Amino acid sequence: MSDNWVVTPDWLDEQDDASVRVVDVRDAWEYDGIGHVPGAVNVPFDAFRSADGPQGMLPPAGEWAAVLSAAGVERGDTLVAYDDTHGVFAARFLVTALYHGHDDVAVLDGDYSAWVREHETTTGTPEVDETTYEPGERGVDVFVGTEAVADAAASDAAVVVDTRDPGEFADGHIPDAVNVTWTAFVDDDTRGLKSRAAIEDVLAEHGITREDRVVLYCNTARRISHTFVVLRWLGFTDVSFYEGSVRAWTAAGRSLV
Repeated sequence: MSDNWVVTPDWLDEQDDASVRVVDVRDAWEYDGIGHVPGAVNVPFDAFRSADGPQGMLPPAGEWAAVLSAAGVERGDTLVAYDDTHGVFAARFLVTALYHGHDDVAVLDGDYSAWVREHETTTGTPEVDETTYEPGERGVDVFVGTEAVADAAASDAAVVVDTRDPGEFADGHIPDAVNVTWTAFVDDDTRGLKSRAAIEDVLAEHGITREDRVVLYCNTARRISHTFVVLRWLGFTDVSFYEGSVRAWTAAGRSLV
């Protein structure tokens, strides 16, 4: 899996390598009308959500392959994704790539609004040579189902983390979960991540350490994508991803408290 997880704007600005593929996951009107990072290809968030089944879920391999082929992505490319929402949609792109076996991925620290403060932008569209992208096998499978989450919630050796807003948590959550909203890790001024020390302080306040097995959930797995990236960036090695989240939990007949 990725060793970097998060890269800085300065790092990205210095890259002169065609295999570093920058992916803008904002809507097309933002990409075209407001501008984008030079060389970035546009893969809007709606393009990599499943067209069938519950809204927001991961797309099947065929849909994902078509999206990346149209974007000119090769299997060996380093994918760096960004958005204009503190990285939460970019993180969802990253997790989707991991799910389909593409491990060389990172999120741009900050978002487009942060990038434009010190770096050039463009409204020109890069030439893209379509590829025949083929999804691969997942290296380390971090994705878990409802039974595994229930076992984790009942275990002293794991912590189940709800990344939704406090109001959503109060309205009903998986038993024994702790609430750490994904925005707790974001610096509103820089639009990027808070310092490692500040994030670790937030986690410590909730009794979460690197030694824990952490299981993440939200509603439709978008917000846990951001927290997943943050924890891996911090060095957490045992982080599980409940893709089905609350939707799957309740569909399985399990109760929220």
